[in-house]
Order: sequence, then structure tokens, then C-alpha cells
Amino acid sequence: MNILFFLTPKSEVAYVYDTDTLRQAIEKMENHRHASIPVISRKEGRYIGTLTEGDLLWYIKEHGDLSVHRAEDVSIMEVPRNCDNEPVDVDVDMENLLNKAMNQNFVPIIDDRDRFIGIITRKALIQYLCRKLVTVQLEAGGMSIR
Repeated sequence: MNILFFLTPKSEVAYVYDTDTLRQAIEKMENHRHASIPVISRKEGRYIGTLTEGDLLWYIKEHGDLSVHRAEDVSIMEVPRNCDNEPVDVDVDMENLLNKAMNQNFVPIIDDRDRFIGIITRKALIQYLCRKLVTVQLEAGGMSIR
């Protein structure tokens, strides 16, 4: 199965650039109501890593009184990231994609030049698998799911 079926393209993904500030990241995460977002290189479009609410909270805790004004002066690259979501190539097989999705709420997808092209969410994969399960059960004799 072609994994592009599940892809949320970059144009529809909330992400931050490596040149953005801490304030921009906080506001983007707040506006989109995401607990984590990809960090992308502005120059090459490469996937750099994943910024989480936890990363932001630890940074703020370690730097004491961090005002909104001060957050405008902090580069997002100054914020240590605890754990980056591992990306996969666009030609990854379904088994490897599912293995990644079990431990990440989204899987970054990169092309053959390591450029970020979008994400596949765990939710999209679970929805697909549920539809497939229902189809299999219906074909096997009309079993119901409760």
C-alpha cells in the first residue's frame, strides 16, 4: 500500500522553522492546539526534529522568569529537544510505518533529498485499520463490533 494515501501534506501541517523564536513556537502550538510540532530547516526544507510542550516547559523552568518579550529573543534552536520523532522515507513499507506510529503521535515523511513533505498521524492509521477490520468482519459473516 502506498503510504501517501495517509499523508497530511506540508502545506496543511503546523510546523516551525529553525529560524523562528520561542514565542512564535508557543503561539503556533497554542493556535493549532498541538502538543508537538515538526521543526523544519527554512533554507533546505529538511526535517530537523520535533518540538514538544515538555521541551518548552523545561526550557522555561530552567530559565526562570521568561516574559513574552524575552521569548521573542530566544531562537527555537536554543530549546533542547528531549526526543525527536523519527522520520521515514516516502517509500517506507506499511509495517515500518506502523512500528514508528506506535511510539510517535505523528511520523514525519521525507523525500529522497531528505526534505520534509508532511506527516502521517497515528489517528489516520488507526482509522484506516478500523475500517479495514470492519470490512474483513463483514466479509467473514457479518460479525459486529461493539
